[in-house]
This record gives sequence, structure tokens and C-alpha cells, in this order.
Amino acid sequence: MIKSRVLAIVAGLCGIVAYAVGSIGEAQVVEGQAVDADGAPQYLVDPFWPKPLPNQWSMQQVTGMHVDHMDHIWFINRGRAALPIELAAELGPGAALCCVRGPEIIELDQEGNVLNAWGGPGYHPLWPTYLQTVIADSNGFVWISGEAAQDSILKFTRDGEFVWDFGRRPPRLGTDADNRTNQTPQNNQDVDEIVNVGRFQLDEVDNEIYIIDQKRVTVYDASAGEFKRGWGGHGMPLSEISNEPIAGYEWTGEPPPEEEQFAPTLHFIEISTDRRVYVGERGQNRIQVFTTEGEWLQDMYVSPNTPAQRGRCAGMREDPASPMPVGTFYSSICGSMYKMIISKDPEQKYLFVADAHNDVVWTVDRQSGETLGYFGGNGRLAGQFHFANAIGTDRFGNIFVGEVDTAKRIQKFAPILTGAR
Repeated sequence: MIKSRVLAIVAGLCGIVAYAVGSIGEAQVVEGQAVDADGAPQYLVDPFWPKPLPNQWSMQQVTGMHVDHMDHIWFINRGRAALPIELAAELGPGAALCCVRGPEIIELDQEGNVLNAWGGPGYHPLWPTYLQTVIADSNGFVWISGEAAQDSILKFTRDGEFVWDFGRRPPRLGTDADNRTNQTPQNNQDVDEIVNVGRFQLDEVDNEIYIIDQKRVTVYDASAGEFKRGWGGHGMPLSEISNEPIAGYEWTGEPPPEEEQFAPTLHFIEISTDRRVYVGERGQNRIQVFTTEGEWLQDMYVSPNTPAQRGRCAGMREDPASPMPVGTFYSSICGSMYKMIISKDPEQKYLFVADAHNDVVWTVDRQSGETLGYFGGNGRLAGQFHFANAIGTDRFGNIFVGEVDTAKRIQKFAPILTGAR
């Protein structure tokens, strides 16, 4: 059984005291970092990072995050779920000390100061309804996307000037009240109209955009938006992907049944410096690894016995007022695949997987796929998580984790050095 790796002790006003465990090994993210007996690098939460947002801005759901080439932290401050009590200062001057709705794209420096902030409903006519991804490239541009039916990928300058719209929106058919779906039947062969572009990755090496939706990966030119290639689970051609839903299963404490196709929802896509592509399946608790041309290389399971998204989980519905029949199971936060980041050491030794079902961040050996450990745990205290849905890392080995639902915060985890006190 893997034990928790959280190491955080607050000692009065003296700050944080860290007791490193284990020994130094070759598999460290930064020089001198403590690694435990299972090979997992050790981290310590910094409860004072970031600094409070300026201008009475409220901190809202952190649905996406990116650490750029300058080690600046960009995050989505999605305000759709803001509660009235969080926006009391909007009643007028003197109404409350805090807060008002803040910008939805925010850039922080290493000290947690705001460097840049812009965006939100009304900022641009095509502004995404359900912001999901932000990526700041090394050429001075910021790319954002949302997962509503009429959202797409938008490109801005770092200070918020609109540059380009990827487009490829589906026809506006019938939508729900939040414009989140357009009730279009699944079509994994259509590469011209994409219902959900919310989760994408930018490949600056080949100037390409990778999009994960339905049961596929599709790749487009990042300048003109032209389709280039695509594939399904285990590298199957787009023409062979089924448009029927993946079957659910009864969770009995075992992993989900094996599935050759991608098991939605696909929740992240990352590309390593050695040109491997990692796709996370919340419906299977699995990471599939490919070449950039779509050749399947490897499957990795992370917390495989966790109820996957296509398995009924979260317990028994007992509330008579619920729309679900009393006594039936209901689905809530399921699956172990939410977001992932690759460590930035020269070998990119580790994958760090944010898991909102178990409220931890898993440490996975990138080559073998072996899970080495985890840090975090359920709760609202420093070092604990409630619905971790964004993750980033910098060249100094720090890991940043953003939370959604009602947690609405970012936490920073710094590497523990051996002998630290």
C-alpha cells in the first residue's frame, strides 16, 4: 500500500519546518532533493503562496494552469461559479472590504505577484463560456480555450490583445441553458466541426495544436488551423473509432474492464521533450503513450481500482428530493485522471497526475509507468486538496496545484532538500 508523502509542519510564527526523509538518489527533480525509499521526490507545501490578488479581486475556480518558459504561472480564474457572498464589494463603494469579480486570465511571478491580468465575459465577443485551458508560448502569445459547444481556441498577446480564432465550431443546434452542449451525435470522423476543444496542447516544435475530444486525438497546424492527422485509442485510425458510447460497468473494487478505444472523458494531453504524447482517460484510469505520429507505445494505469468515470461511484442516493431515484447509485467525482504535468529535469523523470477523486497528486515514473507515491489528501488545510483540477511545474522543481468546486485556490509545493530544517 502506498503511503502518503505529505510533509508539512507549521511551527508557530517561525514558519515551516521540513523534515526530509529518504536519501538522495539519481532520480531527483532538482539537485539535492530528498527522495523516499520508493523513489518518489519529496515536497513541502508553502501556505503563504501566492500573495492575495489585488484590487479586491476574488479568487475563483482554477480550471487551468501553465508555467511558461520564464517560470511565470498563468492560471484561469473562472468566475462562473462565484457566490454572491464572494462578490459583496460589487454592491458599491464601502459595501465590503472584499471582493469583486476579477479577470479570468492571470499571470503570476515566482513570488506570487500579479504581473498581468485580463479577460472575462464581454472581454471579447468569442470569449469562452467554460474556460478550461491556458497556454503561454515562448513567442509572446497566450492561447485559451473552453469546453462549451460554441467555445474554441483563441490566441492573444501576453497583455490580452486578440490575435486569432481557431474556429471549427459546430452549428448552434439545441443547447442547454449554459450553452454547454449542442446535442450533436458523436462523430469521431468529422475533423471540421469540433464540439469540445476545451482540452488541447500546443507543440511549438512542429507548430501544431493537439486536441482531445470524444474518443480521439486530432492535430492541426497552429498557424492556419488546417487538419494534419488524428488517431484513436491504441493508435487506431479515425475511420475505425466507434461512435457508440463506451459501455459502463459495475464497480466492485476492481479496475474497469479493458478497453481498446479511448474511454472518455479524455482529460489531458502532454508532450515530452523526447516527443512522446501522453493522453489521460478519466473513463479508464489510464494514460496512453504515443509517438507524435500516433503510434501507440505504452499503457500506464494510475490508481486503477478507483471507480472510473464510466463506473457508478460516489455512493448511494438517499435524498428523496434528488432527481435520481432513492437507493440508486449516482456519479460524481470519478476516475483518477484529471490533469498531468511532466517534470522539467533533463530526463523528465516523473509524471505528476492530479487526481480529484482521491484528492492527491500521484508521482509516476515516466519510463516504466510505475506509480511511486503521492502527496496531498482530502481536506481544506495547507497541503490537502478539494477537487484538484490544474497542475504546473517550473524549472526549480516547484509544483503548483489549482482547485475548483468550492476550494478555489492555488497551492505551491516546493522540493524538500535532504537535511532541511
